[in-house]
Amino acid sequence: MKYRTQMEAAKKGIVTKEIAQVAREERMEEQELLQLVAKGQVAIPANINHKAIHPYGIGQGLRTKINVNLGISGDCIDYSAEMDKVKLAIKYGAESIMDLSNYGKTHEFRRKLIEMSPAMIGTVPVYDAVGYLEKELSDITAQDFLKVVRAHAEEGVDFMTIHAGINRRASEIFMSEKRKMNIVSRGGSLLFAWMKMTGNENPFYEYYDELLDILREYDVTISLGDSLRPGCLEDSTDASQIAELTELGCLTLRAWEKDVQVLVEGPGHMAIDEIQANMKLQKRLCHGAPFYVLGPLVTDIAPGYDHITSAIGGAIAAASGADFLCYVTPAEHLRLPDINDVKEGIVASKIAAHAADIAKGVKGARDQDIKMSEARKKLDWDTMFDVAIDGEKARTYFESVPPKDKHSCSMCGKMCAVRTMNKILNGENVELKSEK
Repeated sequence: MKYRTQMEAAKKGIVTKEIAQVAREERMEEQELLQLVAKGQVAIPANINHKAIHPYGIGQGLRTKINVNLGISGDCIDYSAEMDKVKLAIKYGAESIMDLSNYGKTHEFRRKLIEMSPAMIGTVPVYDAVGYLEKELSDITAQDFLKVVRAHAEEGVDFMTIHAGINRRASEIFMSEKRKMNIVSRGGSLLFAWMKMTGNENPFYEYYDELLDILREYDVTISLGDSLRPGCLEDSTDASQIAELTELGCLTLRAWEKDVQVLVEGPGHMAIDEIQANMKLQKRLCHGAPFYVLGPLVTDIAPGYDHITSAIGGAIAAASGADFLCYVTPAEHLRLPDINDVKEGIVASKIAAHAADIAKGVKGARDQDIKMSEARKKLDWDTMFDVAIDGEKARTYFESVPPKDKHSCSMCGKMCAVRTMNKILNGENVELKSEK
């Protein structure tokens, strides 16, 4: 029995090798996962041309996945530096990498990325359109945009952010609102500008069926972009955001009708007390499709520390139903992140995802924490470093001020509570002054 996409296979009751692998790694029965993929509540982005991919599932009942953004910009043209970031992302277990390159030889960089990366690869085709087509924005046609989508699909991109929800209806609501931060989505702002300059409807909305046909051909998952996401706390959960989200719900159903898998992208900046309601609203309006969030950043005043504001929001979002976290680095709002920023962003996002999985009761989520507790009880430092999310950093901290007693650290020394309890429960005396 033939099939084009993971969703079509699932609807026909076919357990693909990707579904089988995801089920095994997530400790889920194949038939349970099959039903979730068929209903669109789990997506397995895996382009037929991405041969190096390690398939991952995103959605209900699965571990929260994280995405790492990178890519070339006009101010930072260093392909080797970006490839170093790719290798770092893979080393630290990022399940997804988005190439947001918008300058130079994007095709060559993307081809190398797809050839070597086991992580899912995502792109935003509208970023690449100006450079790829060598045209000014206002001169690009609807068919030109679709041409870039096809090029990315043929190369092996697993999912694409497509800002199809910012149509004329949503744009009119945005224009009437007078937001604090207007549109902060790069792709959304470009399409809004294109619509204003040409007088045309959003090409990805107007030619949505043609777009879906391209994505279906290569089993590319559509990530429905949130052009009108809030870029500051004052704009969160406003009419513009909800209007676009309503459009994304309709577009989700149209994609599923063509067996195209869907992710729905979510808010950027949002106060803590609004996050849970937003997650539930998205799941309701978008029919349970996997939710992919940038942050949310829970305050606007921490440039240089936005990996922390994002991790706080991401943990709450994922615990409340989000399935996929886009990392944020300390360089957010300030510059293109360097490799150290990338590491900080990955680790913060991994912590948020893991904390949420524990809260959601995902199978196996507590296993590492249990191993860490057992190692700490034994004061087994090597095992602690092996289990830690960033064992290299933990070891460096520990060894930077070596303890006199190997069974403690330099914080507590012989007064270490764990050491004290191990001794006293083992029938030994605790003599702090005389012990050597």
